Amino acid sequence: MEDTVVKIFRCSKVVKGGRRFSFAALVVIGDHAGTVGVGYGKANEVPLAVEKGIKDAKKTLHKIALSRRTIPYQVQGKYRATRIALVPASPGTGVIAGSSARAVLEFAGVQDVLTKVYGSTSAKNVVKATLNGLLKLRSKEMVESLRGVKIEVIKRW
Repeated sequence: MEDTVVKIFRCSKVVKGGRRFSFAALVVIGDHAGTVGVGYGKANEVPLAVEKGIKDAKKTLHKIALSRRTIPYQVQGKYRATRIALVPASPGTGVIAGSSARAVLEFAGVQDVLTKVYGSTSAKNVVKATLNGLLKLRSKEMVESLRGVKIEVIKRW
């Protein structure tokens, strides 16, 4: 499992002697093969916040249904005031996304995808919306087992 810090947030509390700062870290972990997790840690020092974020992300690991290098179909993720459209792309396109969404998609193992964020573009909202979108995906085998019928793949000419 690899991890990356998406964003460090600095908060301040005004006390009698001045300002007291605390930090929060938004962390994404994954294996680049369909497993990804997002964590949020808060502490008085940055390294402790990152450590707590990684610990939180390990508790929330999710398995994502991928189709080779991309996602199986177009999907939209939502979180609060943020919506993100995830569109499958042809091989060689790469991950066309902002830094927050890119972290989640790359750690999930998606190599070709197009994205568009609507509404709030805060890092926390975009990361959670992207994860919610990925969690909506179902593989062909999963859909077949849920429906109890075989699905024929229709190829366009």
